[in-house]
Amino acid sequence: IALILTVPALPSPLSAADKLTIYSGRSERLIKPVLDEFTKKSGIHVQLLSSGTTELVNRLKAEGDRTAADVLITNDAGSLELARTAGVLRPLSMREIDRAIPSQFRAPDNAWVGLSGRFWIIVYNTSMVKPNQLGSLLDLADPKWKDKIAIPNSGSEYLQAGVSVIRATHGDDKTKQFLQGLKDNAGSQVYQKSSQIVDAVAKGQVALGIVNHYYIYRHLAKQPKAPIMAFMPDQQDGGMGAIMNVAGIGVVKSTKHLDSAKLLVEFLVAQAGQKLFADLDKEYPLHPEVKADPALVERKSFRAAQVPLTKLAELREPTLLLIEQVGLR
Repeated sequence: IALILTVPALPSPLSAADKLTIYSGRSERLIKPVLDEFTKKSGIHVQLLSSGTTELVNRLKAEGDRTAADVLITNDAGSLELARTAGVLRPLSMREIDRAIPSQFRAPDNAWVGLSGRFWIIVYNTSMVKPNQLGSLLDLADPKWKDKIAIPNSGSEYLQAGVSVIRATHGDDKTKQFLQGLKDNAGSQVYQKSSQIVDAVAKGQVALGIVNHYYIYRHLAKQPKAPIMAFMPDQQDGGMGAIMNVAGIGVVKSTKHLDSAKLLVEFLVAQAGQKLFADLDKEYPLHPEVKADPALVERKSFRAAQVPLTKLAELREPTLLLIEQVGLR
């Protein structure tokens, strides 16, 4: 190990045109297998810099044209839209995008493009909760769930995006009541990672939690006998529908490797790339001709909330203020 750490990295035999530097807000273990497949198919080497999405967007804004980044990949449409409005992403005119990804999952100028869908849903312990006890996410503020629920912390982009959709649908007052009830019911069961929430539910430490759907199915893929199930909330008549977000990609405006960056985008929106997200990460592909993992709830069987993904950026600041007022930690 000492030798490995002390030997300097050898220069790559690839030319600069054969390299892409990617700023990624996605976990490396989730995105790297897909990028490795791209390198295998194209010969283009990828240098991955992983960090928090907000930190990466701020870094791009601070670096400006001096940035080494060619591409931004994140797990939140709101962050991509913030990057677009800050002028750090390049609009793309590509027929491959228009053909593969429906317009509601990308920016109007294709400065960012959704790659996979995720839904903010309820995971419940099947020995502690019956599905007929569940309905809307807002019901989780009911005192009957006190000390029985696990939630993400206030820094979670999933929480921020989810609360933004609730605000846009139900208004500030009702959302504030929901957040206060959620805080009271969760108590100390506040987690940094969604996988920790699923684990707590599986172990019976709490009865239920709120997570992106794929964390449930990844857990079940490793532990198929775990006593957990997914519940798609807000499907009742007049309900807002399940809260959806997308992971996506944008090409940095100042990239010097535009052709290679476009090849990556083309690979990820095509059927082969979309199937990789579906198979490896248990996310919903956005290409209409690519099927999700059969273990997932059939996409046609539930409704999604109607708040446009492009609004998540403008909704974020007031949402953060509301979360802070309630005192979620």
